[in-house]
Amino acid sequence: MNISQFPLTSAGAAKSLAPTTMEVLNSECFCISLDTSALRQALESEIGDPGLFELIQRRCPNLFATRPVFLSHEHMHRMAQVVQAIEFVVALPAYRDLVLAAAPAIARHDPGGAKGVFFGYDFHVTEGGFGLIEINTNAGGAMLNAVLARAQRACCAAVEGVLRAAAAADAFEAGIVAMFRNEWSLSGHVRPLRSIAIVDENPEQQYLYPEFLLFQRLFRRHGLQAVIAGPTEFSLRGGVLWHGEVAIDLVYNRLTDFSLAEPASATLREAYLAHAIVLTPHPQAHALYADKRNLALLSDATRLQALGVPQATQEVLLTGIPHTEVVEAQHASRLWRERRHLFFKPFAGFGGRAAYRGDKLTQRVWQEILAGGYVAQELVAPGGRVISNEEPVQVLKFDLRDYTYDGQVQWVAARLYQGQTTNFRTPSGGFSPVYEGPAEGLAGWPSKACTPAPHESRLFLLDQNDIRPLAHERYVALARCEVVAAEFANHRFILVDWYLRLACGHPDAVMNETCSWLVFDAQGAIDPRAAHAIDAPAVPTEAQWTLVRALVFGNSRATINTENTL
Repeated sequence: MNISQFPLTSAGAAKSLAPTTMEVLNSECFCISLDTSALRQALESEIGDPGLFELIQRRCPNLFATRPVFLSHEHMHRMAQVVQAIEFVVALPAYRDLVLAAAPAIARHDPGGAKGVFFGYDFHVTEGGFGLIEINTNAGGAMLNAVLARAQRACCAAVEGVLRAAAAADAFEAGIVAMFRNEWSLSGHVRPLRSIAIVDENPEQQYLYPEFLLFQRLFRRHGLQAVIAGPTEFSLRGGVLWHGEVAIDLVYNRLTDFSLAEPASATLREAYLAHAIVLTPHPQAHALYADKRNLALLSDATRLQALGVPQATQEVLLTGIPHTEVVEAQHASRLWRERRHLFFKPFAGFGGRAAYRGDKLTQRVWQEILAGGYVAQELVAPGGRVISNEEPVQVLKFDLRDYTYDGQVQWVAARLYQGQTTNFRTPSGGFSPVYEGPAEGLAGWPSKACTPAPHESRLFLLDQNDIRPLAHERYVALARCEVVAAEFANHRFILVDWYLRLACGHPDAVMNETCSWLVFDAQGAIDPRAAHAIDAPAVPTEAQWTLVRALVFGNSRATINTENTL
């Protein structure tokens, strides 16, 4: 979970001395799990097709995670603040003029009033880190998460009150239909919305095709004709877009051809430019929100000031969006040196495609990045969720997605995964419900089964000649620059930090471990810049691991989660 991983700054140290209630719940609470029989019932009752559950099991068996994610009220509120701050800036004429001037010409076409459905604001959140990593304007998964909310099982009556009631999912789905009708009305239409086309390239082959079926069923239940189609299945006749004999009012756009530039999108493009349809989301929404160059603008204090963004809004953005910059050849040397702390993404990328962690870069990929079309974003570690209380301990990473419309958060979901980015290929991973904690403390969490087990952190300094235990309190004081360690002057070490679960007062298992460089200057003070400049992984030898295990566990064996080491 990266509970003990934090930058060597006083702020970082102060925020990461001990795990929070939500972090403990994400590592210790197994009272709520996915009920596959309830999932089957929810899917089949929604779609009215007994084959949908089997379709998901066959084509995307890792679509739904086995465990929920817990998040604090404060972090929920902070994510909503970032959403609202971005909406404020996007509404500024100066911002719109600046961004649209660099966008494809179709982005400057008036979309006719539609705002764009299902924006997805994706965050990485831990106690020691917080950051909006990207915005999507055709975010998938909303309907799947509504179904998932109906398929959670509590192991005891005490925690049932924590689960989202089915009424919440019902209200969310009703809000989805109202959102599409609002898009129609905002575009100046007086008569009621009658038909919707759900459009993606080769929709039946898409990983989230089951969600298209759920949308189709939802729309039909509310009296709307709904078709699922590829972009080439339409014709434009008499100023009306047709799918066979069905006249289409509104296109729910799931294409990743964001500017409708591909030949397959020609008919949709013509219909959109002629205002023959309401297209949502549309190219202008993508340009204003989802182009990743915008994150460079939104995380730049000088440019925000020039746009006239109020100071309070700037503060929300600058502390909520990791520093991002457009990759330019003249900065290649610096970016290469700093690559271990950066993530590289294409301007119009999606789904983690062609995105790279800096510490994984090859020279071939680096040259492709330098050729243009990429941003470099400060790396923010994802959260972690322990998915089972069985040994060995398995931790999955997670990110958080705020589904929004018109600046308001509609639903919050998590995605659990292993690897570099979300992939829906991880056993026990996939979409996960998010449960919001109380504003303060544990009040409102009723189950004794969720009572935190005792834990402690143990730290060790490793060099070629020795392994030295380092008291946690002393490390905190060093990290806060409150003291120096003269005996470590001009030395560098690998810092091993183990977060241990205790049983009867003794170490029982390693819940999380991190390894990082720790460098001391001539006075014995921690020098984080020198540590960050070391271009080599902080990896102990097997002999050193054996000695650390012996110091902690004696002759017993430690169970170590190595998947989550960053």
